[in-house]
Amino acid sequence: MRQGKPMELYLVQHGESKPESEDPERPLTDKGKAEVESVARSIAQRGAKVSQIFHSGRLRAKQTAELFARHLVPGQGVREQKGLAPLDDPHEAKQMVEQAETSLMLVGHLPHLSRLASLLILGNPEKEVVRFRMGGVVCLGRRNGDWSLNWALPSELAQG
Repeated sequence: MRQGKPMELYLVQHGESKPESEDPERPLTDKGKAEVESVARSIAQRGAKVSQIFHSGRLRAKQTAELFARHLVPGQGVREQKGLAPLDDPHEAKQMVEQAETSLMLVGHLPHLSRLASLLILGNPEKEVVRFRMGGVVCLGRRNGDWSLNWALPSELAQG
């Protein structure tokens, strides 16, 4: 495990998406876009910075990542990353973020994000440590190799 300098990890559950019966690609709804936009604007105004935004590749996560990128302007851009799908093993994402030297944002799905947060903070992906909300952000911090919950912003509380 890398001890490195302090960093932040922003975990984002994609915004509200259309049901599969309406559109199999499940793009964000207008409400989902508006909520994500509000959260992204709010955290950017509060000084959140990331070097890169990763998403699962599913349309709803990609759209959410792109909305955040408009406000956070990550220097290394936005890209798809394996290991962020709903049922993926959180150990894969843990390995990636623990090698990171700069703050990152991961945009994905449940139960993966919840399991990843629990794995990082508690060392056990099966014990829920935080509840995610669609379009909301959970910010974890790493200091001296240990992860902790810094803050969370659910979409309904964003005022960006």
